[in-house]
Amino acid sequence: MIDVKLLQKNFDETTTALMRKKVDPSVINELRTANENLKSAKTAYETLQAKQNELSRLFGQYKKEGKSTDELKIEVDANKATLNDLLDAQRAAEEALDAIIMRIPNIPDADVPDGEDENDNIEIRKVLTPPTFSFTPKEHWELAEQNGWIDFERGVKLAKSRFSVVSGMGARLERALINFMLDFNRERGFEEYSVPMLVNRRALEGTGQLPKFEDDLFKVEEEELYLIPTAEVPLTNLFQDEILNGTDLPIKMTGYTSCFRKEAGSGGRDVRGMIRQHQFHKVELVAITRADQSDAVFEDMVACASDLLAALGLPHRLVTLCTGDLGFGAARTVDLEVWLPGQNSYREISSVSNTRDFQARRAKIRYKEEGKNILAHTLNGSSLAVGRTMIAIMENFQQEDGTILIPAVLQKYL
Repeated sequence: MIDVKLLQKNFDETTTALMRKKVDPSVINELRTANENLKSAKTAYETLQAKQNELSRLFGQYKKEGKSTDELKIEVDANKATLNDLLDAQRAAEEALDAIIMRIPNIPDADVPDGEDENDNIEIRKVLTPPTFSFTPKEHWELAEQNGWIDFERGVKLAKSRFSVVSGMGARLERALINFMLDFNRERGFEEYSVPMLVNRRALEGTGQLPKFEDDLFKVEEEELYLIPTAEVPLTNLFQDEILNGTDLPIKMTGYTSCFRKEAGSGGRDVRGMIRQHQFHKVELVAITRADQSDAVFEDMVACASDLLAALGLPHRLVTLCTGDLGFGAARTVDLEVWLPGQNSYREISSVSNTRDFQARRAKIRYKEEGKNILAHTLNGSSLAVGRTMIAIMENFQQEDGTILIPAVLQKYL
């Protein structure tokens, strides 16, 4: 959540920064109206409160001087009732502003490049050279069918479209990848956690999925519980409503979960295969840091995800997201895009984001330093999306006869 005090102190400057993130002008107008209403309500209350204080002072003075206080008492009593009404109006105005602010995205860092969409993202560098083939490389769904690794039809039979069944060597490879990723991250200083895959509404509000993205979440009927869209939600909210010791930061975490998304509005090429599923596995990185640590930890997390891909022998590139492609809670993001020979293109496999104090303000995650309570910074990143990593291995390590080689670092897990 953006800082209300910053908004009230520098409204035009703050909303100009939000406009860089393509916030709808109508929402900015709502924000402006709600902010003005709150200012007016506060002014009305404070003005009458000041008058009431003055009347109370006169009340004592009149008594001391032996003057009648009857008329003064009538006015004081009348003001008390009005003050209560004005205080209720102020609280209502605060709630109205808060409701809008919960739908407002994070402010992008000043040095994030401006842009409209993914076409304006900026490549940082490429890592490893894409393989060349003496044959036309197949896409992963062809290889999956040939090798008997993934059954899309039975996934539909069990659930609906965009669910799949992984079996045999495919299932073993999936499990090997999860273990390899967790071990890799743990060796890089990220403590392993196993967390619930159902969370309450408060947790999803804390990390910014609610209220804005409710349509993309699977909700348990007649329960205030949701299937998680990412392990970022439970891992970050482990410290909801807590005041941490600043000397204990950063806290660096990794965890494996299944993730669930309705993927509302997505389609096209990704409908086929495993690129965009309603249920998928992911190993996540999450960090809780002091304000002065988050930039360094951000670079560590990007390096960790990139080095993991390199260890698997997967060519990829790092891309800085422009303002138009930046996620709701992110102040800055670097995407890692893996090379898929079957598609002859780079596709996202990880996003590493620094949310600054945006999530911490919503989830009330603070740390104590020199006697003060300070909002923490939170960061998150995929390390990695398991299904997409398996797809990348299938396409990059395919042989002419359709068989698939296994990266050396995974062989001990098999």
